[in-house]
Amino acid sequence: MSIITIHIFFFVSFLCFYSLLADVETTNNGIDWWCSTTPHPAPCTYFMAQLTPKSREEFRTMTIQAALDRAVHAHTQANNVGSRCRSKRKTIVNRDCNNLIENTILQLNTTLQSIQTNASFTNFDAQTWLSTALTNIEICRSGSLDLNVTKFSSPILSGNVSELISNSLATNGGLLDNSSSSYHSSDENGYPAWVSGRDRELLQDLELASRANVIVAKDGSGHFRSIQAAINYATARRVGNGRVVVYVKRGVYRENILISRTMNKVMLVGDGLRYTVITGSRSVSTGFTTYSSATVGIDGIGFIARGITFRNTAGPQKGQAVALRSASDLSVFYACGFEGYQDTLFVHAQRQFYKACYIYGTIDFIFGNAAVVFQNCIIYVRRPLVGQANVITAQGRGDPFQNTGISIHNSRVMPAPDLRPVVRSFKTYLGRPWQQYSRTVIMKSYLDSLVSPEGWSRWEDSDFALSTLYYGEYQNFGPGGSTRNRVKWPGYHAIRSPNVANRFTVANLIAGRAWLPSTGVPFTAGL
Repeated sequence: MSIITIHIFFFVSFLCFYSLLADVETTNNGIDWWCSTTPHPAPCTYFMAQLTPKSREEFRTMTIQAALDRAVHAHTQANNVGSRCRSKRKTIVNRDCNNLIENTILQLNTTLQSIQTNASFTNFDAQTWLSTALTNIEICRSGSLDLNVTKFSSPILSGNVSELISNSLATNGGLLDNSSSSYHSSDENGYPAWVSGRDRELLQDLELASRANVIVAKDGSGHFRSIQAAINYATARRVGNGRVVVYVKRGVYRENILISRTMNKVMLVGDGLRYTVITGSRSVSTGFTTYSSATVGIDGIGFIARGITFRNTAGPQKGQAVALRSASDLSVFYACGFEGYQDTLFVHAQRQFYKACYIYGTIDFIFGNAAVVFQNCIIYVRRPLVGQANVITAQGRGDPFQNTGISIHNSRVMPAPDLRPVVRSFKTYLGRPWQQYSRTVIMKSYLDSLVSPEGWSRWEDSDFALSTLYYGEYQNFGPGGSTRNRVKWPGYHAIRSPNVANRFTVANLIAGRAWLPSTGVPFTAGL
């Protein structure tokens, strides 16, 4: 089968799927018929054999419940397996997977409860949370590969959890319409609608010390010397559901920080990205998974950071080494820095917005499966090891119904000072496909001459995902901005029409076919 034929097959399959769902309400078919409309009918029929849905909404709820039941079962079984882990590497992988499956259970629970009780809930929200639930399973799998735990076996990976979540994604995808979610709006200042008025004031407040809940200072002039200790204290003593503001005075803080899924609405504010630095040195080479190598890991909803640099100093020889990992839904990073080499910024999952940030790295240094927008950011490509090529993005969309992707808008791609003198000795690509349905769009951005004429790279010289990925460029400029000699893959698009490009602005996002990435943070006004 040729690549073009495969591409047409997928397109026709999607049309057929939605055609089937369109007439669902008028049918009285049994569970076999309903399951036949999903990507994985066999586990659907097996785990839902006794059910008889009467509408597509009811079937959607049932598919999510089935996925949740299997996730809970897998979690219980995994705990039993984990207690028998002997090696350090297996223990680390199992710990990551346990955390990830717990987060998957949370996402599925949140979706079910929102369907039943949340008046402001949208189907687009559900697609985001279900996308995250599925991504977590894939990150569990990749962790075992990071540490070469070839015999790692977990019920999380073998209990049909992924297939049932994929079915939920496809079913919910059929319910998405052309209406915008409640997050798809912005004010005249360009902030997303879900950033409250008080949060906007905090983002702009230069005298934040007097308004912070706690102050961290290396010299002992604050409440704490440790950022983690400050976060733990402030979130434990939070009154109501208000935001916790932690002001971090200038200094270099050498600690690994975790903002867990129970620590929602945390705000970290520094004295500026040059002055407040959080740094660590974990890496895959020193026995951590990519996931657990992060200097700062964030899972709590609604995280905001301003004026802080997140750094990993492992260096180019140590392989994957994350400076920041975020799975925080509805999160904002404003005027922040991210410094590392391979895998600097792990945009793991959920809706994220990066404004006026500086990002440094070499290989796959913006990667993950979030719906993420980078606006007015400067992306600095560093000098890699001899024989290596630089790759800016590695987007990890593994299911065609996930509403995820990386969108880079009004930004700049430049060589870092260490690369500039030898820039012609190394190739630099805009991205490569980490997963089957990888999706990255770069629009109206300045691309310096370091960007290779072909623009995009294959995954390890294979033909993997070339017809199923979606890579797009629109009105980029600069010496590296021409699309004349770009790759000729079926999945690559040199976007010419503003009407087409508008589909990739978050303000005009339509989630019906899950084609477009979104953080819920629109560009200020279209293109």
